[in-house]
Amino acid sequence: MCGIIGYVGKKQSVDILLEGLKRMEYRGYDSAGIAIFDNNEINVIKSKGRLTELENKIKEYGSIDGTCGIGHTRWATHGEPSDVNSHPHSSVRITVVHNGIIENYQQLKDELIEKGYNFTSQTDTEVVAHLIDSLYKDDLFVAIRDALRKITGSYALGIISKDQPGKIYAARKDSPLLIGLGKEENFIASDMPAILKYTRDYYLVEEGEIVELTSSYVKVYDENKNEIKKTKQVADWDISSAEKGGYPHFMIKEIFETPSVLKNIANRYLVDDMPHFDKSHEFNAILRRTNRVVIVACGSAFYVGTVAKYLIESFCGVEATVEAGSEFRYRHPVLKDGDLVVAISQSGETADTLAAIRLAKTRGIPVLSIVNVLGSSAARESDIMLYTAAGPEIAVATTKAFSAQLAIVYLLCLQLALVKGRISEMQLINYIKEFKKLPEYVDSILLRARDCEEIAKEVKNYENIFFIGRGLDYSMALEGSLKLKEISYIHSEAFSAGELKHGPISLISETTPTVAIATQKHLIEKMHNNISEVRSRKGRVWTLCRKSDAELFKSNSEVIPLGDVDDIFMPSLAVLPLQLIAYYASVQKGCDVDKPRNLAKSVTVE
Repeated sequence: MCGIIGYVGKKQSVDILLEGLKRMEYRGYDSAGIAIFDNNEINVIKSKGRLTELENKIKEYGSIDGTCGIGHTRWATHGEPSDVNSHPHSSVRITVVHNGIIENYQQLKDELIEKGYNFTSQTDTEVVAHLIDSLYKDDLFVAIRDALRKITGSYALGIISKDQPGKIYAARKDSPLLIGLGKEENFIASDMPAILKYTRDYYLVEEGEIVELTSSYVKVYDENKNEIKKTKQVADWDISSAEKGGYPHFMIKEIFETPSVLKNIANRYLVDDMPHFDKSHEFNAILRRTNRVVIVACGSAFYVGTVAKYLIESFCGVEATVEAGSEFRYRHPVLKDGDLVVAISQSGETADTLAAIRLAKTRGIPVLSIVNVLGSSAARESDIMLYTAAGPEIAVATTKAFSAQLAIVYLLCLQLALVKGRISEMQLINYIKEFKKLPEYVDSILLRARDCEEIAKEVKNYENIFFIGRGLDYSMALEGSLKLKEISYIHSEAFSAGELKHGPISLISETTPTVAIATQKHLIEKMHNNISEVRSRKGRVWTLCRKSDAELFKSNSEVIPLGDVDDIFMPSLAVLPLQLIAYYASVQKGCDVDKPRNLAKSVTVE
């Protein structure tokens, strides 16, 4: 979950590296560092804390001249955040930056200590620098290759050596890495936003490949040093999409981008009010054979998965399960003919979700991935990829990408219902007409964002909050609770409203309010009763409901009215006020909205 960057070219590298690290701080911000060739030496400057701490150190250091260097922003795994544990890490000749985990680092460390290498940090990464140095005789490529053969774990590596100024080596296994292609300059980076200012052209580095780059060339090799011809990719993002654009935080900018994201999805996947997917023949053939859908995801994507499970079973008549990626492969899951694994991941690099994809593939089970990054590992390793096209999401807490995943799930479920004969083409067209109204309804909610800001002024004063809902609304209760706790640090719990009376209601009091989501028509009366149960115990309640049901709920709660679309699409409306309340509560508490403590955007390690 760290971010790495490298630059080699004709320009001074310090500012390029720092700018790239700023654009990747969402990957980790416990510490940061750079290593730059300067007068045939490698100067390493690194610091615990946010990138501003590193920038201050660099100013104190004075002038650093160098057109080749590597950088790192860290989410700590091995070793607490400290100056010493910060990357880059160096050995006698070798300096490295690393995203991933070296699982057998202790064994390797013991062997290297016996050879006389001294370790200064608690990190697993320092092992990589010493290991490569210990194997480096005449050919650095061979040393890197042989070191990687000894390593167990995951890595994206940027490597420089004192005796090869103006050259960077890179390699990856189970961690994302790309090569940016410029004019008389080249880059390595964990994510495209780090280099968008300079180029939109890139190569994807595949598993086991080793890259050698200078200002004038990029060469990619297999482990036998056979050169591999790569296909150039072009990013469909521009630099403005990775900037705040006048908003105070990325999170609020990304919430307000939701309508355009939904319009993009409609434009991409609808033709004459009918869903249209790439590989449509293969896609429909897989859906026809599907008797059970196994959804695998982590975090907020898991809650999108709970929506998918509900719709696939109730709407499509197909059995479905939703699995946490971190648990899936360790419980020896039963997968069989007729199954379809659906993997949901914003980055397409989530380690646990990737492991589930790979397990399914070894069992011969088709995999459909819903991802926001073209060319990501999940996209490449799946049989079918549905691209959310949400653009870069910089804030750690997902918003527009969550809404994009929901939208793709709707279209997937509609197509599955059509293929399974549960709905007619005319019914499908009517659903799509409703689907196309979502941007308009989302816009109307965003126009009332100040109402959510006023609610947040009260929410921020509580230590504990409940979220309740039934059916699809329960999924949004889970997501609303997660949003609030991860960025405002207010303890919150989500419950199926019907389960309140089976234990959690004992915690209801004047000091524990409840956010209720009540958008499903067939459950309105039951939700009204559940809210009354909370109110009778002096618990305060805010209710998200359809505008048409507002009068009913005003009798026992404070109402946040939403629009009126078909039940299956209501999660897309309900989630917006939940995101806004969490955002404004975090701002009012003085929290770091875009970079909440202990979290990182893309969880690429277990």
